This record gives sequence, C-alpha cells and structure tokens, in this order.
Amino acid sequence: MDKKILVAFDDSENAMRAVEYIAKNFATDNKITLLNVIQDTAALCDMNSPELTSYFKSQQSSFCTLEEKKKDLVDSALQKAQQKLIDAGFTKKNITIKAKNKKKGVARDIVKEAQSGYHTIVMGRMGQSGIKEFILGSISQKVFHLAEDISVLVIN
Repeated sequence: MDKKILVAFDDSENAMRAVEYIAKNFATDNKITLLNVIQDTAALCDMNSPELTSYFKSQQSSFCTLEEKKKDLVDSALQKAQQKLIDAGFTKKNITIKAKNKKKGVARDIVKEAQSGYHTIVMGRMGQSGIKEFILGSISQKVFHLAEDISVLVIN
C-alpha cells in the first residue's frame, strides 16, 4: 500500500541524506513530496520604506542578489533530489516538489503541511553545534515535538 511521505527539504547535505535514505529504504510506490519552506527574508527585497536606513537601502540590491542565488541553489538541489528518487525507481508522477512561503515558522509550516494527509515526515538533522541546538532547538526537534499522529523520521 502506498503512503504519502513528506520530506522537509532545503539545499543542505542533511536534507539530501534524507532523500538518499528514502531512495534506499522505502518502497517505490510511495508518494513523495519534497517541501521547501521559503524563509521570509526575500520580502526585504520588495521593501521600499522611508524607515529603512540609508545603509540597508545601499546594500539592498546585494542582499536581493544573494536571495536569488539561494533560491537557485534550492531549486537545483530539489531537482537533484527528484532525480535521485527517479534513479531509485520512484516514478516522476509520484514525486511532488512544493515550495511554500514561511507563514508561522518553518517547523510549524512543515507540520501543518503534513497534517493534510501525509503518513510520515522525513528530514535531515540540522548540523548545529550541541550548545546552539540545546539553547535554540533545531527545526527537526521542533517538528518532532509538534507532530501529532504523524511519524517523524530524522536522518543523521
């Protein structure tokens, strides 16, 4: 029986390891969604407020160029992840790529998407230092604690 699997995905090595884990260990009849929650920093590129400091306004185009590059990197990583799944025997029609703008927070947005009929959330563990992760928490930790009635698989 096929299941719906949600993969929380960014352009990190940890996210790609999660995709590789699925490719090696999940049945190819599962429906896979690669979800990227887009940070809201890109909204700064459209800001044209008199309250912006002159320094920020002078640097705004550089920041926006970086944002565009980041989006290109994520798009490229999503395509690479999709191809890894196809190479492992998943059909293209069973692989969906979704990009959603952050609304409440990355972890909460992942869980909200998962509540729309997914059976499992798969994600890579973030590579934060132990102290930083202890103090701030990682997205994978937050998803693990927020998800109810949905299995969460965190790949190290």
